[in-house]
Amino acid sequence: MEPTTRVGNRLLGALPAADFDLLVPHLRKVSPERDAVLVRSGDRVEQIYFPLSGTIAFIMEMPNGQTVATAVIGNEGAVGILSALGSSRSPMTAVVRVAGTSLQISPARFQAVLSRSSAIRLVVQIHTRALLAQFQHVAACNALHSVEARLARWLLHIHDRVDGDFLPLTQEALSELLGVRRTTVTQVVHKLRTARAIRSSQRGLIEIDRPRLEAAACECYEIMRRRIDRIVSPEGIKPRIGAPVHEIRGAQDPLLAKLGEARTHGTTGPRPRGH
Repeated sequence: MEPTTRVGNRLLGALPAADFDLLVPHLRKVSPERDAVLVRSGDRVEQIYFPLSGTIAFIMEMPNGQTVATAVIGNEGAVGILSALGSSRSPMTAVVRVAGTSLQISPARFQAVLSRSSAIRLVVQIHTRALLAQFQHVAACNALHSVEARLARWLLHIHDRVDGDFLPLTQEALSELLGVRRTTVTQVVHKLRTARAIRSSQRGLIEIDRPRLEAAACECYEIMRRRIDRIVSPEGIKPRIGAPVHEIRGAQDPLLAKLGEARTHGTTGPRPRGH
């Protein structure tokens, strides 16, 4: 994963200053708690979120109540942005798996700005490509690889988006990610602990050993990481939409001043791993 930008979200950070300024008056900084549901499948999208830190999972809910994760995002993505393509209802549920901060904007405000900016329209397309790439690969991985390898992959994806080796994940959250029963989660975690890929798991915290976890994961983790990085990399975005926002002009706008202050105190997100 690429380092965080001055803005905190890689999609917004790739925008030229003039285009980003169109969004600024409508952005609000929020801090959803762990397990908060940002939108449910089939519900109207009320807010669009651009994460600055933390991890959000996209969950597919089946009619019989079973759930399975189809993607996770951090500061390289957005939640609800597909509503800008025309659909006002969410095709999936978005749940905060690791608490963090986000910039929030209403779909109506975002669509109004979208009509004025080709750069923002391109960012929506880039995010959609990255999300579809993850959906496709997760579907193949779920069909072809063991539950142990899939859990290792999900833990690595989440680890890329947080600080430290302790992941705040409950068994219920792991069950939701994998689409299996909690008894199966217990067995899988035990196997990864035996392999020392997981050092400890208690009280909703999982301590990982990253090198061993990488060895336990299927090849999908590395393929997906590289593929999504190529799609949302600065080299892939900036040449097509111009120069990014290079600095936060906090003196001109209270929101940007707060973002600059948050970045100074390290709350705009960790430096993602992978390089």
